[in-house]
Amino acid sequence: MSRIGRKPISVPNGVDLTLGERNAVTVKGPKGTLSHQFHPDLTISRENGTISVDRPNDDRIYRSLHGLSRTLLNNMVVGVTQGFTKNLDITGVGYRATMDGKTLVLNVGYSHPVRIQPAEGVAFAVEANNRIVVSGYDKQVVGEEAARIRRVRPPEPYKGKGIRYEGERIRRKAGKAGKAK
Repeated sequence: MSRIGRKPISVPNGVDLTLGERNAVTVKGPKGTLSHQFHPDLTISRENGTISVDRPNDDRIYRSLHGLSRTLLNNMVVGVTQGFTKNLDITGVGYRATMDGKTLVLNVGYSHPVRIQPAEGVAFAVEANNRIVVSGYDKQVVGEEAARIRRVRPPEPYKGKGIRYEGERIRRKAGKAGKAK
């Protein structure tokens, strides 16, 4: 049985979880509302402030959906209570980020500044001109927005300049070798 799938999910106070027909789940919390349609053959049950996900049998499809569904449901509960953040670091001479209202403005070596509007439910913040914090209540949207920012100037392997995730290691290349004599 799936180790992740059989763990129960605790629902904190202030979170309203609604189980609809055909496994439609809606989670409301202080940060927002998320809803998702889970596979109809899985059984999602709620008892004593916890939620559990069970599968009908041990077929391959249900084994793979069991842990996935539990993780998605847990991310929904965590997202509406605590939220998610992704940090990006900017490396390079003259590279910087600023905020213009809710719009993120990146100066990363192009002839023009790059302006990025946040998606719904996502907020950008800039710390010390070279760190961008992407935060929101939907983990998938936060990750997608962080990837969209990184795509503007991905880190290059020779000098390491560009936008990278916090803690990301860039494999460096040696570059040109000296002139052989």
